[in-house]
Amino acid sequence: MRGLFVTGTDTGVGKTILSSALLAAIAAAGERVRAHKPVVTGLDVASEPDPSPAEAWPPDHELLARAAGMAPADVAPLRYGPAVSPHLAAALAGERIEPTQLLAAARGRAGARARGGARTDSSTLADRNTRASDGESADASIVIVEGVGGLLVPLAEDYTVRDLAAQLGLPLLIAARPGLGTINHTLLTLHAARAAGLVVRAVILTPWSDTPSVMERSNRETIARLGNVELAVLPFVPNATVEALARAGATLPWRRWLE
Repeated sequence: MRGLFVTGTDTGVGKTILSSALLAAIAAAGERVRAHKPVVTGLDVASEPDPSPAEAWPPDHELLARAAGMAPADVAPLRYGPAVSPHLAAALAGERIEPTQLLAAARGRAGARARGGARTDSSTLADRNTRASDGESADASIVIVEGVGGLLVPLAEDYTVRDLAAQLGLPLLIAARPGLGTINHTLLTLHAARAAGLVVRAVILTPWSDTPSVMERSNRETIARLGNVELAVLPFVPNATVEALARAGATLPWRRWLE
């Protein structure tokens, strides 16, 4: 399995835009790519009317699917309405998420079906299984797995995003804000990742301004030095088009990160 696991220091720090930018850039370079997000929550909020439709961004799995050229239901087989952690979203739906099924789905295995999820699309999963059995191997693609929230968010009762990342064994990218508070959040995330034996390829500050402030430049240097980690930046992505995402993703050294 070849790919990258994208996590963040918190929710709303740019994981999906980073993941989508990587997917779009890798696809634009002629590589086969596959996107995966184990669970999507908050779709009830995402479906509310947006006061500025021109600036609206789609839900996470739809943006990832757009960048990878996939169907949204193939990206995230488990989808929930409430904007809460995955284990609670499943419980509110009267379901239970099984870690073994999450792992199998992330690996793109034929026959993998995740339990739970009020919006699980079993027909789409069946179609995917048929394609795999016909010789379309998910392992032939580069996979970008996007986590949910931060590393210690529970996907199931006793199973966190970090547990899934460790079992997949993919190198880790950490999306972080460039502004106030990011030093502490990022260094804590680095500590949690390394404590589980995860290999961190880089921290990516996003969105990075063309004219970063003194504090933002200092944050970049401080995290790199204290965290002993590569620091990269992702520029502001103006819209949700594949072209804009690919331009931003092309600024990142994703080929080296995949080595």
